[in-house]
Amino acid sequence: MSSAIKEMMQYIGVRARAASRAMARASSEQKNQALLHIAKVIRQKAAEIQKVNQVDVERAKANGQDAAFVDRLTMTPKTIETMALGLEQIVSLDDPIGKITPLQKQASGIELGQMRVPLGVIGIIYESRPNVTIDAAALCLKSGNAVILRGGSEAIDSNTVLAQIIQEGLAAAGLPKDAVQVVMTTDRSAVGEMITMTQYIDVIVPRGGKSLIARLMAEARVPMIKHLDGICHTYIDADADVAMAVKVCDNAKTQRYAPCNAMETLLVNQEIAQKVLPTLCKIYQDKGVELRVDGLTRKTLEENGFQNLVDAKKEDWQTEYLAPILSIKTVANIDEAMNHIEQYGSKHTDAIITNNKAQADRFLREVDSASVMVNASTRFADGFEYGLGAEIGISNDKLHARGPVGLDGLTSLKYVVMGHGEIRT
Repeated sequence: MSSAIKEMMQYIGVRARAASRAMARASSEQKNQALLHIAKVIRQKAAEIQKVNQVDVERAKANGQDAAFVDRLTMTPKTIETMALGLEQIVSLDDPIGKITPLQKQASGIELGQMRVPLGVIGIIYESRPNVTIDAAALCLKSGNAVILRGGSEAIDSNTVLAQIIQEGLAAAGLPKDAVQVVMTTDRSAVGEMITMTQYIDVIVPRGGKSLIARLMAEARVPMIKHLDGICHTYIDADADVAMAVKVCDNAKTQRYAPCNAMETLLVNQEIAQKVLPTLCKIYQDKGVELRVDGLTRKTLEENGFQNLVDAKKEDWQTEYLAPILSIKTVANIDEAMNHIEQYGSKHTDAIITNNKAQADRFLREVDSASVMVNASTRFADGFEYGLGAEIGISNDKLHARGPVGLDGLTSLKYVVMGHGEIRT
């Protein structure tokens, strides 16, 4: 790493730490004023944003990036308006900062509670989506944090113009511009420095593919809020409603293929397999989903005239496809289903379809995932759907946040003690 990069990142860290003090004491009115100003300017400068974004898009095409990559990078009038609406939505959310739990009087006479406070400085490392610059900055701002944003090199021009708009909004509300800083270099060594800056950054939130997150897991010294894989399962129990199972499992896989909460493995109880698999798998094949199946599932489907099935290998059970591919396994009972999830799952989101309350309760208690669902599509594992308003990501860790991470996930609690002159004896 060059000394220039190290000095630049240290300078950003010093300014972010100083700004975090001001953000911790900022009023809800100031934070909302900044967010509304940013939304207004985004709309005013929509044409300019698109023009700058087109520079990034053309460079990505020239570098041979595929269509999906270019699509994530491209900012259309719709995506720009969605950013502005997202800012207004975050304004409407309750400000968690400074809230104190009901005080509990102790035997000594002191009263004890907990206050919700910002984490401090958050570092966010993300790849090609420039809208993350606005979404992440807005959530950090509303939760009273300073943030250092390191977007992908492919979106550097888009991120630069968005950072300028954000800082304009901060200044308009009387908040320090340094509360939101974008790392203005495409040098990858800036990431290496950022993830070791424990004296300045309190937590890192990576938003990107497996290679990015695997690198950060290996090298980071700053704690992270992250998930590596979304290997989501749905188990259809023997006591499931067949029509419900078909509807929910169709949605869980095919509503969208790319999100991390899409179902990747379907587990089916052998007692219901003949009733549910033919109908469900016809829907999948009609939609172009490749089916990778175990022996029992193959037998059931071939008896019903199915062809073009692929034998599932061990690696299929531990693969996040993010594509129209589905692994299917027929299991003897709920224990086999839960054992499979324990062995191959990623602790992201798993669901059971059943009308048996005892089975549902077992699944809820024993499946160790960030979101566990009964009779619902795994696609609901999302900050907006959970009523969080927005999310900065999904965590399948157990500390500090778990599941979709909204405003509360970007805060911590500290004890507050209200005394009346008490002394300890």
